[in-house]
Amino acid sequence: MNDRPAAAEDGFAEERRSTPIELLWDLVFVFAVTQVAALLSSDPSWTRFGESMLVLALIWWAWSAFVWAANAETPDSPTLRLVLLVAGLFIFVTGLAVPRAFGSEATLFAVTYAVVRLLHLALYAHASHRGNASWTAIAGFATTVLIGMALLIVGSLFTGPPRTALWIAAVAIDYAGPAWLTRERLRGLQDVAVAHFAERYSLFIIICLGESVITIGAGASRERLDTTEVAAVALALLATFGLWWTYFDRFAAIAEARLREHDDPVLAAADSYSYLHLLVVAGIIIFAAGVKFVVRDATAPLPAAPRLLLCGGAALYAVGLVAFGLRMVRTVGWEKLALAAATMVLFAVSAGLDAWVLVGALAALLVVLCAAETIWARRREREAARDPIGSAKPAKTMLRSG
Repeated sequence: MNDRPAAAEDGFAEERRSTPIELLWDLVFVFAVTQVAALLSSDPSWTRFGESMLVLALIWWAWSAFVWAANAETPDSPTLRLVLLVAGLFIFVTGLAVPRAFGSEATLFAVTYAVVRLLHLALYAHASHRGNASWTAIAGFATTVLIGMALLIVGSLFTGPPRTALWIAAVAIDYAGPAWLTRERLRGLQDVAVAHFAERYSLFIIICLGESVITIGAGASRERLDTTEVAAVALALLATFGLWWTYFDRFAAIAEARLREHDDPVLAAADSYSYLHLLVVAGIIIFAAGVKFVVRDATAPLPAAPRLLLCGGAALYAVGLVAFGLRMVRTVGWEKLALAAATMVLFAVSAGLDAWVLVGALAALLVVLCAAETIWARRREREAARDPIGSAKPAKTMLRSG
């Protein structure tokens, strides 16, 4: 097996896009993500929150791992298609087991998940054999994957705190492999196909936002809609649109452009997308769980836990974007930090507000953020256009703004 990945030919690695089989793979994960949101909303306690976030971390890591392996394969690879189809079957069963992952179906959850991770390693080994990835780097984090999966399966045989402790250790070790233990080796893992890589993560953000939309629609369709319920649905959708806008209006494209010119693209992609995007995804899922309570009874004040899910989810989403921008674009998104602080203040003062009023206030905060970011971005673009002689410097400034 080759120790160094082959260089991309004719810019192909830079410009390739997601394939239909990868989109089908994403659809399977829609179900798993939906199950996590349902698990969290079924009992909004701190214990259930921790369990849900642990399951989400596992599911996210499996999806992200396959993005990297698929990024090192050719789009028409029969091996890629076969492995994704087989892994899709197993991850679907994993999703089925999510509601009882900390109960009667813990072993089913752990074993099927472990199979998915082993299939990922097999796909990466194939990419290495074809000269598209470094076997040294793969072998380095494969050790932590195997240890993590062993702990996951062993933990499933226990109950209560021992299972939770072993599963937390499994996640920590699995995440630690590429992050710290093999970080220097990771630099030479592969040539990153930037367009494909950024697009894959953007699509997953849309998948998670779709969970919010599904939650809104499912909750609103159970009974006859009155004026207040329609308002609650519309405002919840507006808040979801605001989350979308803050990521996709300019931010995602700026980050992709920065990754394209980065002098250390593998580590930048690993930090910004594989790790920090988990905060963004978790924020969306937590927000979606809170939205379920809003549409369930729009005319009554929400208890503290659902309010914290709604406001805290939006705040975590904003903090995740700030961390992502700081690592990739090298600037602090102060306006997003202000949104995170404002949403937590809203949580603190909203105990007596009806659910539809609360989600309306949250939507208003997001609209203000989107409007402010759009106005500032257009102002920078006009300033750059009026200064063609120094356009190189403003262009770089715009690239680094988030």
